[in-house]
Amino acid sequence: MAQITVSIDGKAYRMACDEGQEEHLMDLAHRFDRYVGHLKEAFGEIGDQRITVMAGIMVLDELSELQKRVQGLEAEIATLRKTRDEALARADKNDATLTGALGQLALRIEAVSAKLASS
Repeated sequence: MAQITVSIDGKAYRMACDEGQEEHLMDLAHRFDRYVGHLKEAFGEIGDQRITVMAGIMVLDELSELQKRVQGLEAEIATLRKTRDEALARADKNDATLTGALGQLALRIEAVSAKLASS
């Protein structure tokens, strides 16, 4: 397990993460630090714990909105897949009908050709 030190609001925090995830964790900490900085600019010094809780709620609000968007996109994908499957089924049915009609037409042409040849 790897260990890194991240900085949030000017304070260092030592954290553990899976090997290879160090850069990702540092990026997450940096992004969270931006939330904290934004809140401090907006509200001033209202207490570290309060700022941290507010930043956490902002992150979760953003996550919630993204989850709603993902659910909407998943529903749209399901609708598109259903529409595609229905269109493919119709195309298969049309192909089968056309193949049958062409087969019958070929038989009729062969019958006419045989009559002409015997005349």
